[in-house]
Formats: sequence, structure tokens, C-alpha cells
Amino acid sequence: MVDVESKLRQAITPAPDADPLFGPVASELVRYLASIAMTAIATVVAVGVDSKVTIPNLSLVFVVPVIIASVSLGLGPSLCSAILGALAFNFFLTEPRYSLAVDDPANVWAIGLLFVVGVIVSSVAFTSRQKAAEAAMLRRQATVLQGYSRDVVAADNTNAIVSITSQALAALFQVPVVVMLATEDRVVSIEQVGDVEPQEAELEAARSSLATGTVVRSGVYPNLASRFDFWPVETAEGQKAVIGLAFDPDERPSAPDALVNIVVCVLALVLDRQHVRRQTQGPDE
Repeated sequence: MVDVESKLRQAITPAPDADPLFGPVASELVRYLASIAMTAIATVVAVGVDSKVTIPNLSLVFVVPVIIASVSLGLGPSLCSAILGALAFNFFLTEPRYSLAVDDPANVWAIGLLFVVGVIVSSVAFTSRQKAAEAAMLRRQATVLQGYSRDVVAADNTNAIVSITSQALAALFQVPVVVMLATEDRVVSIEQVGDVEPQEAELEAARSSLATGTVVRSGVYPNLASRFDFWPVETAEGQKAVIGLAFDPDERPSAPDALVNIVVCVLALVLDRQHVRRQTQGPDE
């Protein structure tokens, strides 16, 4: 039981390759400052090289910080690097120097092309990183679901089933979770993961979900005070249950129902099996 919960807790932590370089807690200001610093370094390098030798297409140096920013910092800082790179190339490397004026029409095209290339590279690199992060997330979700199905079937009592289910849901969505067992639409036990304690408003929303057999969303009338979305777990004849997930309103996934419904179906089957086992062998010890 302890090993199962330990494995599921490990799945809650995202893989390092799916996170930005500075992590999710880094402020927007820090990421923009980092993109500005990289562009400044590229400017120093370009000016230094230009003072020693004549190199065609020196403007491509400014594409490097755009790529790094798009991969590690996000789309906004990457576009910032693209704009600053075009301005720096104009100011330091085109005639007249140290002015944003441009004498040669060819340099106007060069500056414009540098900006367009920066924007395209930024968009492509950022999209690639997003797709890689989504693929990594799908792999982790599949691994959690496979492990959950295996472990919950092997559980030999209701408490273990509920605990494994709550840990799996926390690993899937990385939000506070409650799994409530109910009898005749009355909550009889609660398993909680996370720091959001269910209040009376949440308990009422859970009972409403059980009574109606429908999903109840948080912040939606008549459950305006509830912080949890609730999914009922209907069984053929065994113990009923309800699953609650406390999504951040600003980070709510677009379609959580598909994953939750998989857990709901597995949990319903396991609870039915446990009910039959209790009738055959007696109550859980």
C-alpha cells in the first residue's frame, strides 16, 4: 500500500524536460529580463566580430537568443528578443551607426527580414516545445492510469481502493482531490489529498452530484461556493462514491472529463467487486 502511494506521489512531479528553464514559479519579469540579457550578449558579440572582420549575414547572430528564449522562456520573451535583435542590428551595425535611421534601402530589407525570421523561428520553436510538453504529459497520464488500474484491482479493502484512487487523481491533475464514499446519497467517509479542506458547500455539491447522477461544476449555480468539480460514481449494487477535483479557475483543463471518466469506470467496477467480496467473505477487516 505504501509503495503504491509512493509511486503515485512521484508521478505528481512533472518531468524536468517539460518545464521552462526557470520553472513555473519564475516571474514574467525575470523571463523578459533574461531575454533582454541574451540579446545584449548577442549584440556585444556581433559588434565585436564586426569590428575585426567583415562577415556577411552577421544579423543571424540575433536569431540565437530568439531560439533559446522560445525554447526555455516562452513565446512573449522570444518575441521580445526578436524585436530587440532587429533594433540592435539597426542601431549598432547599419549606417549611420548609433541611430535608428537607415541610409541604405537594402538595410531596411535586412532589418525587416531579421525581424520576420525571428518571429518565425520563435513561433516554430515555441510550438515544438509545447507539443513536446503535451506529449510528455500524455505519457505520464497513461503511465498513471495503467498503474492505477493495476494497483486498485489488487487492493483488498475499500480504504486502500479509495486511497489509491485519490493519489492517482492527484497525480493526473496535480490539484487537491477528495474521494467520498456514500450510502443512500449520504457521505460516510472522505479521503483527501491536498490542502483544500471540503466545507459544507462542497459536501452539499457532492450530495447533489450523487442524487442527480450528473457532474457538478464549481462556481456554477446553485453551487457557487463550491471549490470542487464533482463526478458521481454509480455502482450496480455496491458502495457509491463521488470524486472531487479542486481546479484553479485560471488553470482549469479544457477537457478533464475523459480522464476522470476512466477513473470513475474503474472505481465503480472495483467497488462492485468489493461489495460482492464482502457479501461472500464478510466485511473488511
